[in-house]
Amino acid sequence: MNKVIKFIVLDILKNKFVVIYTFILLILSWSVFSLENNFTKGLLSLLNIILLIVPMVAILFSTIYMYNSSEFIELLLGQPIKRKKIWMSMYIGLLISMTSAFLIGAGIPIILFAFSSVGLMMLVTGCLITIIFVSLAMLASILMRDKAKGIGLSMMIWLFFSLMFDGLVLFLLFQFSDYPIEKAMIGLSFLNPIGLSRILILLQLDVSALMGYTGAIFKDFFGTSMGVIISFLCLLCWAIIPFLISLSRFNRKDL
Repeated sequence: MNKVIKFIVLDILKNKFVVIYTFILLILSWSVFSLENNFTKGLLSLLNIILLIVPMVAILFSTIYMYNSSEFIELLLGQPIKRKKIWMSMYIGLLISMTSAFLIGAGIPIILFAFSSVGLMMLVTGCLITIIFVSLAMLASILMRDKAKGIGLSMMIWLFFSLMFDGLVLFLLFQFSDYPIEKAMIGLSFLNPIGLSRILILLQLDVSALMGYTGAIFKDFFGTSMGVIISFLCLLCWAIIPFLISLSRFNRKDL
């Protein structure tokens, strides 16, 4: 299993797309902090970049890589290796590669310009977002046999969590504004890992006015400490559950 993971990591790290992604993320992060005198403003600007670019690259690259590795997976299935170990090796290899790219691209500028509890929280949150969307990519690739459909499903997942979810929440908010829907808003917050990541960072920055209606309710209801704990637990669930579902499907799938 370790040899498979090592091969996958080295194969991905040699990929030009990953190198370009790391380089672009490094330039963007460095530019944001160079243009802002206040590191808090720099972190807020970088937060928007991380919550859009990182999940998109993680889910798109991971989905394409899984489809391109189908022959390699079939080769491994012919060896005396359990299916569970093969799928876990692919997952761990993608995680190590994509999180390493994120930590190099965003971690170096954050450590140099904004080394604080907020900066560390942003790095941890960015790694969790990467892990979550790698898990979703693996689920999409196992659900759809056709490569084009799988990539389309992955992009729809990213679009839903990045853009469409907030629009649906606002629609429900206006439709039911005459009713006490605070608890419902809290429940909806758990359904979007990107929204939860935003809440985690903004709780640390104590800028609740920028969190939007759902984030403000989340902060007021749980309090800062409880909000962070519950957000982390939910993000961990988002990282684990899609992978477990994909693992179950892979164990039963006839390749």
